[in-house]
Amino acid sequence: MKMTATKITSLFMFAILAWMTHAPVWADAVGVPFSQNLQADARLAKSRGVPLLVMFSSPHCAYCERVLNEFLLPMQRNPDYAKKVLMRQAEVGSDRKLIDFAGKPTTNGGFAVLHNVMLSPTLIVFDYQGKEAAEPLVGLGPVDYYGGYLDSAIDAGLAKVHAQRLN
Repeated sequence: MKMTATKITSLFMFAILAWMTHAPVWADAVGVPFSQNLQADARLAKSRGVPLLVMFSSPHCAYCERVLNEFLLPMQRNPDYAKKVLMRQAEVGSDRKLIDFAGKPTTNGGFAVLHNVMLSPTLIVFDYQGKEAAEPLVGLGPVDYYGGYLDSAIDAGLAKVHAQRLN
């Protein structure tokens, strides 16, 4: 079967289009959704009495995928973590629309810039007002200790939101 340049170009374009239409969805499909409305997410977190953890990721980021697969997804499946944290994602550099904690429209990329996120993955734990409730986790770091660092950040956020509820 002889392929013409037009057929090859068409197949190539189809492959690129198929890849592009599925690439941004990978993180949604694995269980930690991209936030569309942080104000609503904060209300949900408040109703549950937990902080909001936002993972700033980038498409095709191997370290982001590793943090998702080795840490966040197992936590998401563990019922104990449902009592400790609500997880969302934001995509660094993306023009995907997002409502911020104050209810104002922005983009995922704009939200990342606002929080000085320069590297992905970066995980930030927020209180209900959108203030950082723990030190951000930037990059993957040593895998042997990452889970402990992540638990410490979540626990710090949990302590902060519990203190806010008492006041």
